[in-house]
Formats: sequence, structure tokens, C-alpha cells
Amino acid sequence: MRRSRFRRLVQRALDEIPEELADRMENVVVLLRNQPTQEELESLGLGPRQTLLGLYVGRPLTSRGWYGETLPDRIMIYQQPIENICRSEEEVVEQVRETVLHEVAHHFGIDDDRLDVIGIAPPPRNHIRGAINLTERRTPYLE
Repeated sequence: MRRSRFRRLVQRALDEIPEELADRMENVVVLLRNQPTQEELESLGLGPRQTLLGLYVGRPLTSRGWYGETLPDRIMIYQQPIENICRSEEEVVEQVRETVLHEVAHHFGIDDDRLDVIGIAPPPRNHIRGAINLTERRTPYLE
């Protein structure tokens, strides 16, 4: 899939976020990447047969106190792993949507267990969407 098409899918998923929630997204940037770095995989303890579809790196809104002069939180969406697990463009569309919403939920402080309860599907077997909470671990900002 062309990068421009993938970018539009991510934007469409972001546009689906209700306005009252979208307005509360603070100091966060969504980045498209071809694939996760080795450091990102290792930081989540992923093995060689696992991959990462998306990643939230930051301090969730629910754990912020004073939060000034700080680089933005990052939501990374990984195009190649998403395309690799999907068999059709329709599956890519749905997987992008689920991954974007999953990572945005982490920005709001919703953990994986709660996401499963409210129906944002877990990733397929051997594929991970992750979150690194900076209240517990500092990760260098990479562009």
C-alpha cells in the first residue's frame, strides 16, 4: 500500500474519535513508521517471532500533574507489520482503525485489560500493540 493511502487511513481513524475526546488530546503526535526499531521491540520484551503494530510512548493524561516544557507523547503506527498480518485492503483498513484507537486509548490512561472489556480488540496472536508509561520509564525521544 502506498504511504499516502496508509496516512489517509490513519487520519480517518483519528477523525473517528469523538470531538469531546479529540479536544482533550494534549501534547501528543501520531507518527507513521515502516516498522518498529529493535530498541522498541526490546523495551517491550518482544521475541523474534513477534511484531509490534503500534506503540504509545508517553505519560497518560490520567497520570499527569504539572506537565510543561515536555516533548510530545508519541503514538507510532507501524505500516509494514500491519500490512504483513492482513490479507486484504479491507483488513488493513480495519486493523489501522483498531490500532490507532488502541494507542489513543493508552494516551487517555486506558490499559489493555480495560480495552478488552470495552471491545477494542486485542491484537492478533504474536502481534502486539504496546504502551510505555513514562511515569515508570524514560525513553529517549526519537524522530
